Amino acid sequence: MDKLVIEGGNPLSGTIRIHGAKNAALPILAASLLAEGVHSLHNVPKLLDIETMLDILERLGCRAVHEDETVTVDTTCVATSHVPEDLMRQMRSSIFLMGPLLSRFGEVTIYQPGGCAIGERKIDLHLQGLKLLGAEIEETSGMICCRAAKLTGCDIHLDYPSVGATENIMMAAAMAEGTTTVSGAAREPEIQDLQNFLNAMGAQIIGAGTDTITIQGVSKLYPCNYEVIPDRIVAGTVMIAAAATRGNVTLTHTNAGHLTSLIHVLRRAGVQITVCNDIINISCMGRPRAVERIVTSPYPSFPTDLQSQVMVLLSLADGFSVIKETVFEGRFKHVEEMARMGADISIDLNRAFIRGVQRLYGATVEATDLRAGAALVIAGLAAQGTTVVEQAHHIDRGYDGIEILFQKLGARISRKVPVPDPLDLAN
Repeated sequence: MDKLVIEGGNPLSGTIRIHGAKNAALPILAASLLAEGVHSLHNVPKLLDIETMLDILERLGCRAVHEDETVTVDTTCVATSHVPEDLMRQMRSSIFLMGPLLSRFGEVTIYQPGGCAIGERKIDLHLQGLKLLGAEIEETSGMICCRAAKLTGCDIHLDYPSVGATENIMMAAAMAEGTTTVSGAAREPEIQDLQNFLNAMGAQIIGAGTDTITIQGVSKLYPCNYEVIPDRIVAGTVMIAAAATRGNVTLTHTNAGHLTSLIHVLRRAGVQITVCNDIINISCMGRPRAVERIVTSPYPSFPTDLQSQVMVLLSLADGFSVIKETVFEGRFKHVEEMARMGADISIDLNRAFIRGVQRLYGATVEATDLRAGAALVIAGLAAQGTTVVEQAHHIDRGYDGIEILFQKLGARISRKVPVPDPLDLAN
């Protein structure tokens, strides 16, 4: 597996453009199945998860081309609504295909999705929402079959603001008969982006960004051109890395409104941040301050996807910080790896107690999931000496060439690709 080699201790400096949001692009790619024809989607990053979704679309019968940051998808010749098990096991976001395929074909067969091992992520709310819209669901040995002769609008309440369930319901209801109201809906910017994409296709949806979304079903949707929003988690990762290395970095093509909770935390830590339109500047000339308490929670609260990264910053802060993780119970796997680098962090159930140290030291560590891997890269950038981050393929699921991104900001980071054994090739 690939590994990243980092020579730390250099403050990051320069300007970087933030690429499109993976968590917005994936449901949008799935939603393209709702309208026959050719879609052009712009600002789509080249990530492992994106390529897996395109592989799935092609296996279903689509033609998909990803050139630069534009994906062209022709959904005219989709011939099956059976999602391949091998590809579903690779990526949790494959679950987004349920709603569009059920709507278009009246049936869909999927399998329990895979993805990062960060804790239990049930799909009950997805299935409950589709049942209320009229689907009949059978589950056998990990295979899930959904059928509906007709989807009918209804009132749906989500007991938890699940992003995936909200998006699947939106896609299934877009062409259902009548009106669907989703209360308790997730409020993430990616939900708003999906609403905007569906409306560009001819849907009638309002309320995304609030906890109540109303979908008036239409009889037909049409292909369109659309640009995906910038990735707030990538932007946040770069902002935290700039602060942890005591650098000065400018981000372009961002949306500061999507990063309000992180900006608040960084300012509490003494980081200087200025915002102008789609540009954010971050500078941190001295040691950051501890932040007494951070609690992860669904948007607009502090995102779980930035918890591991901000923990790196707090591990170098002056004082004692506490992070409470309320979303995924498996989000602390990076802590043991950071301890190899000299971090002083203890865990009690879903709380991390962080006593800031003067410095971190390079070590060989392993990325266990996407965001933990990003955190270890930040730790390596801030540490003295050489850090090797193994299992870098996890990071590639959400960052388009993370080593290239940080190289542009002056980091000494490179990727090492293992050389195949000639005997293995012969066999």
